[in-house]
Amino acid sequence: MNIYELFARQVRQRPDAAALVEWKRGRPHPMSFRGLDTASARTAAMLATIGLRAGDPVLVFVPMSVDLYVALLAILRLGLVAVFIDPSAGRQHIERCCAVLPPNALIATPKAHLLRCISPALRRIPVGFTTGALPLPGARRWSDWSQYSAGGKAAECTPEAPALVTFTSGSTGAPKAVVRSHGLLAAQQQSLSAELKISSGDMVLSGLPILVLSNLGSGAANLLPGCDLHHPGSVDSASIVCRIRAMGVTCIQASPAFLERVADHCLRRSVTLPEIRRICTGGAPIFPRLLDQVQSAAPQAEITAIYGATEAEPIACMSRADLRRADRMAMDSGFGLLAGRPIRDIELRILPDLWGTPIGPFSASDFNDLCLGRGMAGEIVVCGSHVVQSYLRGEGDRATKFSVGGKTWHRTGDAGRMDEEGNLWLLGRCAARISDRQGVLYPFTVETAAAGHAAVRRSACVRTDGRRVLVVEPAARARSNQWAALESDLAWAHVERILVVPHVPVDRRHNAKVDYPALARLLKRERKGSPLKYQPLIRPHR
Repeated sequence: MNIYELFARQVRQRPDAAALVEWKRGRPHPMSFRGLDTASARTAAMLATIGLRAGDPVLVFVPMSVDLYVALLAILRLGLVAVFIDPSAGRQHIERCCAVLPPNALIATPKAHLLRCISPALRRIPVGFTTGALPLPGARRWSDWSQYSAGGKAAECTPEAPALVTFTSGSTGAPKAVVRSHGLLAAQQQSLSAELKISSGDMVLSGLPILVLSNLGSGAANLLPGCDLHHPGSVDSASIVCRIRAMGVTCIQASPAFLERVADHCLRRSVTLPEIRRICTGGAPIFPRLLDQVQSAAPQAEITAIYGATEAEPIACMSRADLRRADRMAMDSGFGLLAGRPIRDIELRILPDLWGTPIGPFSASDFNDLCLGRGMAGEIVVCGSHVVQSYLRGEGDRATKFSVGGKTWHRTGDAGRMDEEGNLWLLGRCAARISDRQGVLYPFTVETAAAGHAAVRRSACVRTDGRRVLVVEPAARARSNQWAALESDLAWAHVERILVVPHVPVDRRHNAKVDYPALARLLKRERKGSPLKYQPLIRPHR
């Protein structure tokens, strides 16, 4: 099988329907399914002429655009392996990733090609293509694909053949290569299609690149945002809203930071998006307040929050319509963040939190005895056809995989619990667990509770200098008399100090996850007496 065949099926069924719509120079540029198929076939012919063969890795540094999906479909068509590395992670990360899996070719924008000046690993790649209009030294022009003839069938691939490779951050060691096979992508497409309900009649604005591949397999048209998704928390929301309305968008798929910008624009301008039928978001924590803001902006939309991991996407989904008052109260009192029901295609269990210690193998009966009951906090583990079975060459498997009766399970590294109704609640990263004289605390439970306060925009709970500290970034209209209420409501967490800072640092990729290493540096400055721009509005507990 070849995952490309899911797209080819849609080409046969709706050749002239729009597949991609790219916004350039102030207007939309649509490409049909037939046009995208032809472009990818010609590109595949170009890649084949330089000697690339099935299984060869191709590094792609191209932003979300028609060029990206032409390249990706051509790579899949030939049975090559598309490799993606986050360039914002820095040169050392790129060097480490290329050492793990040396690419045979590079497809990149002119700006990304400049990285070759500082990266020996990129300079060692035998063949490079540039998507720019002008030629670059040592690189071929990507646009030359138009000179080749389309033809040939998609390569035959086994379900286990690798299709996509991405890398973990490597923040706690060498980056691991996450390999998605053709069979896994097909299983993922089936799960996403069932949960997101995307169909051929939809126009989808997607800010989540991997979901576009799934949408194409469902026959939907995809409006590419036309903005810098490396900084979703800074997108031009006014332009995005104009494009949504101009193109008759029916569905939105985006990160929480992206949606926050769009919803905030709509609420400030008293604008609504009644034509939107479905919205899904994921990739970072999704708190009820954001869901409420998005619902106000798109009153007719069914809003779904997706929980997943790089190695298992999706794991659980929650509709805002299912969020009850009792659920909100539980989040405010420290039960965690509701992630909803595990999807139909996944097995999920909660084990005692032994993160950092290899476990297994287990017999089925021993595993069942180990699993925790409803309401008990522990480590989330999953198994399913769309769950990555192994990292490249097995590096990292001992820490994150284990066997039950010969079946592979994945350790997410996240803590959680199941409630009496079978819903999953998230507690945060296992590695962030605080164990002290007050007991065990998962900081994410505190951050979830704090997120329900109108005065709090973002927060992070950490243990520093032997104390539980909550670092708070205030909302725009926060008032000093609101902090006492926050302190009172969090009494159960035994927080010993609340610091209010202008900004809690967030990750570069999603602009929504707390960047804990950067936060640690911020707190280190404070301990050294370097002036911080914060207001210690709450007295430390004695």
